[in-house]
Amino acid sequence: MSKKHEGWIPKLKKGSTPVYQQIAGAIADDITTGRLLPEQRLPPQRKLAALLGIDFTTVARAYVEAQRRGLVDSTVGRGTFVCGRRRPAIPRAVEGRPSIDLSMNMPPEPDAPELAQLMQEGFAQVGTRLRDLMRYQDFCGSTEDRAAGVLWLRRRGLVVPPERMLVTAGAQCALLAVLAALAPPGSVICCEELTYPGLRALAGQLGLKLVGLPMDGQGIDAVAFAAACAQYAPKALYCNPTLLNPTTCVISAERRRALVEVARFHGVAIIEDDAYGFLPRSGPPPMASIGPDITFYIAGLAKCVGAGLRVAFLVAPDAPQAARLTASIRATTMMVSPITAALATRWIRDGTADLLLGAIRKESAVRLKIAARALPAGSYDAAPEGFHLWLRLPAPWDRREFAAAMAAAGVTVVTSDAFTVGQGAGPDAVRVCLGGTADRYEVQHALELMGNALRHAPPVAAHGV
Repeated sequence: MSKKHEGWIPKLKKGSTPVYQQIAGAIADDITTGRLLPEQRLPPQRKLAALLGIDFTTVARAYVEAQRRGLVDSTVGRGTFVCGRRRPAIPRAVEGRPSIDLSMNMPPEPDAPELAQLMQEGFAQVGTRLRDLMRYQDFCGSTEDRAAGVLWLRRRGLVVPPERMLVTAGAQCALLAVLAALAPPGSVICCEELTYPGLRALAGQLGLKLVGLPMDGQGIDAVAFAAACAQYAPKALYCNPTLLNPTTCVISAERRRALVEVARFHGVAIIEDDAYGFLPRSGPPPMASIGPDITFYIAGLAKCVGAGLRVAFLVAPDAPQAARLTASIRATTMMVSPITAALATRWIRDGTADLLLGAIRKESAVRLKIAARALPAGSYDAAPEGFHLWLRLPAPWDRREFAAAMAAAGVTVVTSDAFTVGQGAGPDAVRVCLGGTADRYEVQHALELMGNALRHAPPVAAHGV
């Protein structure tokens, strides 16, 4: 591999264009003119920053931008190299498989070099404790990890005694522990009529029956919940009250109080899955603050910090329930990874988690603006600072036809069938995730495909004619 031009220096011009964009543009220009060759290694970021007399983060951002444009490839430990040939900005379907995956509901991945540097520093600090962290720890988090959980939940207005705080290996593990502790096989759990697929999967594994409750603009119908309590004697009400996955619904404060009142009257526990609750800058209080004595509160970090950070904070209604949950966690998932928990604790304490949350909010808002331009007005439900859409399909489209048409164009979405509780047919709607590994340009391309499809009838062949 050629290293002939490691001393390459971009030719920058005075003007209003940001320096990082000038560097990325110079890379493109020099590839075109042959000044930069395929497989050529670019100068290390710190070296180029010193040569240009600029900040290291500016060069790091320039290299990220050049990689986004398909001009270079970077590998940790090897360096940054000019691509053998320019990659297309929008990936295409390969071997019939979709290339833009909007099916996984993950937050957008921030690419700010300064933030990446802070994250790396957190990793390095955790690494100094690696010897101890490679050992078994407390089953529900160390004292330090629990304290970090208490600190994090204050951002939601919750003041939690440490003895009621448990740290788990993600929200799904927390939900498994709560269901296993509360509901023996054959029990009924009430939930939204369109609910989180992970709940459906756990109910199937544990032999539980889900009863879906109708919803209106304020959330779960409290009268329908009371009727279900009288008819089925459920063990719990599961709900995702803020930015419901999939519909983005937010249960109003008034409705939350009504649901807590019904649950308390009938002796039914509430399982509050607050996966998206940290995204809105303001909104209704958690149900755990309204009915702390009957609510099992779950707050995972996957949707508000990073999908790979499999850590969740589980708050029990009281200390005896916390002990019961500890036994359930030990039996089902043993413990949270001490290494992962230590990283989460570090990021919460040094402010990195807050910066990541802010970056996710900011990028989500940008992508929602892209959706507003690409999709017909009134065709979808969304929430400010959320990163998924509930796309309602106009006739004659149905959800399966639409998903198939998108897959043929190289885009994956999820139909309502994945969320529907009971035997009835789901609505003709699909969930569209705007985050994950897709960048803005891929999201825009996919949404423009959807918008174009919605403005036209399905192909004749889709109707079987």
